[in-house]
Amino acid sequence: MIPPSTQNASLWNRRDFGKLAAALPAAALAAKPDSKFGGVQIGCITYSFRQLPSTAADVLRYCTGLGISSIELMGDVAESFAGAPAGGPRGRREMTPELREAMRKAADDRRRWRLSASMDRYKELRMMFNNAGVSIDLFKLPLTAAMSDDECEYVFQVAKSLGAKCITMELPSDAALSERAGKFGSNHRIYVGYHNHMQVNAQSWDTALGQSKYNSINLDVGHFTQAISASPIPFIREHHARISSFHLKDKKYGSNGGGNTVWGQGQTPLVEILQLMAKAKYSWPANIELEYDIPAGSDVLAEMAKCVGFCRKALS
Repeated sequence: MIPPSTQNASLWNRRDFGKLAAALPAAALAAKPDSKFGGVQIGCITYSFRQLPSTAADVLRYCTGLGISSIELMGDVAESFAGAPAGGPRGRREMTPELREAMRKAADDRRRWRLSASMDRYKELRMMFNNAGVSIDLFKLPLTAAMSDDECEYVFQVAKSLGAKCITMELPSDAALSERAGKFGSNHRIYVGYHNHMQVNAQSWDTALGQSKYNSINLDVGHFTQAISASPIPFIREHHARISSFHLKDKKYGSNGGGNTVWGQGQTPLVEILQLMAKAKYSWPANIELEYDIPAGSDVLAEMAKCVGFCRKALS
């Protein structure tokens, strides 16, 4: 869905943060956020707020209101804050020659801007989040085969300026791309976490992990559960030394039709996964990714508050 116009942001905030305030403990609203429960760092990915106005300031307000102290920040939010030119046309439409040319021009403009961009605005963004009690632990701006070395260097410099420990991107089918990303990661001592959808099995990361110690697993536990129609816990135990972060969501087994569910209604063992993290003292962030359909009468922030509460209860 396309986010509502930012012209409605103040009205939206007044109405919905009132609901959120009623649902959260007063201490969570008065103090800096702290979503480390039982030693497990719970965070979120910016994608969870995709239906809402999503400037950097908006995202920070959502996090602090929800009591979330760690985030996987997506590239469009950070680059917009830093002054990047607007992206190309959005939404589904017929791919006409004119549209293709507009998209090519927008991509060229963004590429040129990246190669001349100062890191000062990214450092300012980091300070803005950190001063509010939110750490940018992961940064999602995927490397592509089409990127020059200078553009790849830019991505890692941005991550470093934001204080991110890991860059996340989709698990590539091109072994040359994961090898290249791993080399950049090694040069900068920043991990590259490869994210999965339902195209994976337990061996899908083997090539990337063998290429560089800075290649790692950004495990979407819900997608993985659907993909293998079984618990991901054995995989987590076996590969814990190479996991850099989780995406948390609840899904049914693929053998049971798959699909996202409200947390606690699917077959992803979220409680057991979180409790394993606490017991084994796994230190990577576990990030909420809100992907199920919002129930009638609810809204994004109310559902995010429920997910935070789910994690808190599982780890209490």
